[in-house]
Order: sequence, then structure tokens, then C-alpha cells
Amino acid sequence: MDLGIAGRRAIVCASSRGLGKACAKALAEAGCDVVINGRTAPALAEAEREIQQTAKGQVISVLADVGTEQGRAALLKACSDPDILVNNNAGPPPRDFRKLSHEDLLAGVEANMMTPILLIQAVVDGMVQRKFGRIINITSGSVKMPLPLLDLSSGARAGLTGFLAGVARQVAASNVTINHILPGAFATDRLHSIMEKASKDRQVSFDQIAEDRRQTIPARRFGEPDELGKLCAFIASAHAGFITGQNLLIDGGSFPSAF
Repeated sequence: MDLGIAGRRAIVCASSRGLGKACAKALAEAGCDVVINGRTAPALAEAEREIQQTAKGQVISVLADVGTEQGRAALLKACSDPDILVNNNAGPPPRDFRKLSHEDLLAGVEANMMTPILLIQAVVDGMVQRKFGRIINITSGSVKMPLPLLDLSSGARAGLTGFLAGVARQVAASNVTINHILPGAFATDRLHSIMEKASKDRQVSFDQIAEDRRQTIPARRFGEPDELGKLCAFIASAHAGFITGQNLLIDGGSFPSAF
């Protein structure tokens, strides 16, 4: 399917690895000019090399931390008028909520709620003026089904979801959509680190932890990042203008609901 976005400009945050990289790759394959970013030069260079292999548009790398004002400014300097914005950022590490300090709480909200909002504020009016915009926020399946020790991640992302629910309706008439992708357990570095910690804490082998987690997923496997990337590209496409304000689960059936 031709997604109708060849030549569009996209910023994909935290895209040197994992789900962000998969989104950037899918958008580049669809013909978008894509700005990617990461905090470490080797990982960013490797991501650019990989994405370039199948890209039909330009790939621009920005070495920056999207969670900082300077990092966001660098992304916007590289692409001041994006047609597509994919908000993505690492979540806080797993931790008992009792042990979260005031600074921990602020950092979690800053990274997973305030950072996406600030970027949206910077680009949404241009999208409205051009009568095309796709804003996609990578949140988490834990927004709908909280996971132990990820309370801060779930809370900050739920806050983002609530904040943008009304905003999405304000800009929909201008062909600007705002949606959220809620991933479940995907084969990423973050999932690996969470399971590694669980292995140490419970003194159980990593393989057993991984198998136990797979058995909780009806699909009996972890998601592949490219599966989420393809979903992101479709939501960003010219065909998805009637989809807005939605939370799209991609979790192998883990969330037990009929609706």
C-alpha cells in the first residue's frame, strides 16, 4: 500500500534503538525525510546506517537527549516544520513506588509527559496551517493495564493521554491527528533490562523469567519492533485522517477486554 506520505518530514524521538528506530525505519521506507536522535554517537550512527539501507527519503541524525530543552531545540533546528511527530522516550526504571523520591517523580513526569507536550506545542500550529499533521505518542500498554514497579511510567503516560484527549479534538478539523500507540512486551533492550532485574531480584534464571513472561501473552511471543513501526507508519499515513484521539494497543492480546 502506498501510504501517501512520500516527501513528508518526520521527527522520531529516541530513535537510535528499539521501538523508536523501528518507527523511523518504517517512515523512511514510506518515503519520508526522517530526523532521528539518540544520546550516544555509536548507537545513533548504527541506527542511521541501518535505516538508510531501505530508506526512500533522507535520514538526518541529531545527537541529543530529547528530555532536555537543548535536545528538543536541536531536533527542531534540524526540522522546524515536521508533518509527522513521533514522541518516544525511555521510561523510568522499575521501582517500588514507596522508594520514589520527589526528584524521581518530577523526572518521570518530565520525560514521559512534559517532553511530548512541549514538542507538540512547538509544531502543532504549523501542522494546522498546512492542513496536515500526524502526532503519534508511543506510550505503554501499562496505561490500560498497570504493571508492578512501573507505576511512575504508567502514571506519567496516562497523564499525557488525558492531557491530549481534548487537544486532539481541537485540531482534528485541520487534518491533524493525535494518537497513542500502547505497546505490550516487545523484544527491546528495555524489556531485556526489566527481565534481567527480575532475574536477579527473584534469583531465577533469565530464560525462566522470559518464558514466564511469554506465557502471559496469548500470542505466546514477544512483539517484534518492526511490527510496531509498521503500525506507526500507517497511523501517520494519508489514509488515517479519520483516526484521532485513540489508544491503539499492540500487545499480542495481553489486555483482557472485549472493547
